Amino acid sequence: MRVSSFALGTASFGDTNEKRGAVDLPAARRQLDMALDAGVNLIDTANAYSMGGAETIVGELLAGRRDRVLLATKVRFIVGPGPNDGGLSRHHLIDACEASLRRLQTDHIDLYQLHEWDGQTPLEETLSALDLLMRSGKIRYVGCSNFAGWQVMKTLWTAEREHLPTLVSNQIYLSLIERSAEYDIVPTALDQGLGLLVWSPLAGGLVSGKYRRGAPEPQGARHSGGWPEPPIHDREKLFDIVEVLREIGSAHDVSAAQVALAWLVARPGITSVVLGARSEAQLADDLAASALDLSAEENSRLEAVSRPLLIYPYWHQRMWARDRLGPADLSLISPYLQSERSAN
Repeated sequence: MRVSSFALGTASFGDTNEKRGAVDLPAARRQLDMALDAGVNLIDTANAYSMGGAETIVGELLAGRRDRVLLATKVRFIVGPGPNDGGLSRHHLIDACEASLRRLQTDHIDLYQLHEWDGQTPLEETLSALDLLMRSGKIRYVGCSNFAGWQVMKTLWTAEREHLPTLVSNQIYLSLIERSAEYDIVPTALDQGLGLLVWSPLAGGLVSGKYRRGAPEPQGARHSGGWPEPPIHDREKLFDIVEVLREIGSAHDVSAAQVALAWLVARPGITSVVLGARSEAQLADDLAASALDLSAEENSRLEAVSRPLLIYPYWHQRMWARDRLGPADLSLISPYLQSERSAN
């Protein structure tokens, strides 16, 4: 499948929590129209968003234009009171898929994503249930979300061994303030040929330019009042990143958010960035990032200010394996080697 570099996220559709956006049906319709007009062809949702409410809205919005988009949804989280209303068991997968199809008013899901790892259900059971759904035409491709590198590899190996459907993508969290996925998840995807979709690319608004050193927290912002996701591990580093974003944005006469998105969409291995907007104005600004090209010097500034600590075994490989590193390895280690050359 070929997907647009930006996808429309729907986590706030139907949600009554103002922190997440609380996008009702009319507002969701306007967002979808804007996204389609901008060339977006991937709509991403989940059965856990608003406990099925987001899927219901998406189903209504796509009536008469389902063939214009690729539709992705997810399964794994708890969506009911029973002991089997969550996880990746055969029972839950099949029931949840049927429910998603009804809410989405469609006969198939283009990308069915395992929303989170399930360490208690055998992968053979999960993959065989997905095989049944695929053979019946109800799903076309299988992806995962929030899987660690080893979990992706175990899933790929099990699928190959058992001749069952394999993963084509992993939807992950990655932003300028949180680049941990670059240690293992991104190299795994590069090595194995998986697409990477990115959720919360602006870190819940943290790198949108609203949060600044010495300024009060923006009123009504998601992280005011103790919102926990994504967590802030280093507030001073956040402020340093935002200052660079604002300076680069000012030079291009665009928002800091557009700079953050332009940086992310050009990162190694990134297939599509999922935009979850709280308003049409925010979505319009985010979509405009597709026209922004950052210079090598600007990308270097953002790389330097946000660079994660090189943890083991990667610092050891930087020192002793640099003569035999491949493309997946270099996606993480190359900037450190370039810094050494610049210093010399």
